[in-house]
Amino acid sequence: MQERAVLGSTTQEIDEKINRDLLGNLFAAPPRFWIVVIFLAVVVATAMGAVGYMVANGLGTTGLNRPIMWGFFITNFVFWVGISHAGVMLSAILRLAQAEWRRPATRAAEVVTIFSLFTAVIFPILHTGRPWRTLYWAFPYDFARGIWPDVRSPLVWDPAAIGTYLTSSILFVYVALLPDLAVARDRSTGWRRQFYSVVALGWRGYPKQWRLQIIAGFLLSALILPVFVSVHSIVSWDFAVTQSVEGFHSTIFAPYFVIGAVHSGVSAVVTVMIILRWMFKWDDYIRPDHMDSLGRLLTVVAMAWFYFLMMEILFGVLTLEDAELGYRRLQLFTWPYWPLFIVFIITAFFFPVPMWLFRNVRRSMFWMTVTTISVNIGMWLERFLIIVPSVARRQPLTFNWSTYHPSIIEILLIAGSFAFVGFLVLMFSKFFPLIPLYDIKEGEILKDEIRVGKAVVPATKREE
Repeated sequence: MQERAVLGSTTQEIDEKINRDLLGNLFAAPPRFWIVVIFLAVVVATAMGAVGYMVANGLGTTGLNRPIMWGFFITNFVFWVGISHAGVMLSAILRLAQAEWRRPATRAAEVVTIFSLFTAVIFPILHTGRPWRTLYWAFPYDFARGIWPDVRSPLVWDPAAIGTYLTSSILFVYVALLPDLAVARDRSTGWRRQFYSVVALGWRGYPKQWRLQIIAGFLLSALILPVFVSVHSIVSWDFAVTQSVEGFHSTIFAPYFVIGAVHSGVSAVVTVMIILRWMFKWDDYIRPDHMDSLGRLLTVVAMAWFYFLMMEILFGVLTLEDAELGYRRLQLFTWPYWPLFIVFIITAFFFPVPMWLFRNVRRSMFWMTVTTISVNIGMWLERFLIIVPSVARRQPLTFNWSTYHPSIIEILLIAGSFAFVGFLVLMFSKFFPLIPLYDIKEGEILKDEIRVGKAVVPATKREE
């Protein structure tokens, strides 16, 4: 059951208000929009300068060393691939389940998916130190000598999985965007009208076009689900198939990584939605009842993730192998990792989940922002604590063990990645609506009032 804002008394008034509110940023962005965009652009430019300095001077400018060859770069790669799972969770799965409250969140989730994947792909490329040689990682490269990549390695599977996921996500967004592009075309002039006329692909709202668009949306929703599971499973196998590193070699990593990705991804979308609500004054479209539903979903996802976290730790400890026990001692009881573990488990679970059990918290924009940001702080630390303590003990000789201190270069790149995703989302909103117009209008058409006891409440009416 949803609480609905009154958008108008007639269908024409409702349509006009939705068009005006949700397309307003395309034609006249508020000043705070440009302030945020400029700030994010400056952070991105600073990070690009750091990349240039690192490429010119080598990876020695970072905190990477022997044996810690994976640090912030791969941590951020895994983190952003995880964030990208929000699009499928909130759009594809909830579309198939016909959850009415999904409507304002679907496109924001899909857009965050695309830009998170773009950002994730950047970090393994930068990690090579010589980005122009990245083709050697993804493709066969020396035909004359018959040198080929090891197709048994998940590092080769990653480009195929992420490329498939990115392609299907872009198609998913574009198919759902077509009706809204036609509305933008009809309300614009000059070069904007020409641009929207091209990208709308001749959409006129004929019954056949709607039928094909709906079928394509459901087919893509169903087809993208196996890709959704496989992408982060393959990312987890980057670690799990590495037998020489205790802490990596775990059979539970695939489901553990997938549910963790959903946990962080949905939290990120909630944060983005609340920021967009503040920036564009979308109070009538992103309402407390949507946050309430998302909070309930996050509670269930977080409990499942915590179960897999406990299993991952117990699977290692119960082996009673010296190497695995040594890794756990390093991760849980050795400075500087044990304080990070405490911060991780509190911010990712013990702070947000009890908060989400209270209805007032779930319906509060402030507290949902605080708790979802807390989740992603914790989930970033989780990836860090999986990677760095494991490779710190990689060598059998203890004098070759090391620790890891990120340089200012890596810190700037992390800040730049968050600014880059935010910048891309805001620039997308300048040219395309971030809340699907046709979905909101469909929800208005399907709504009805029903009697529950002595009260008359808004509900959803489905066609027979």
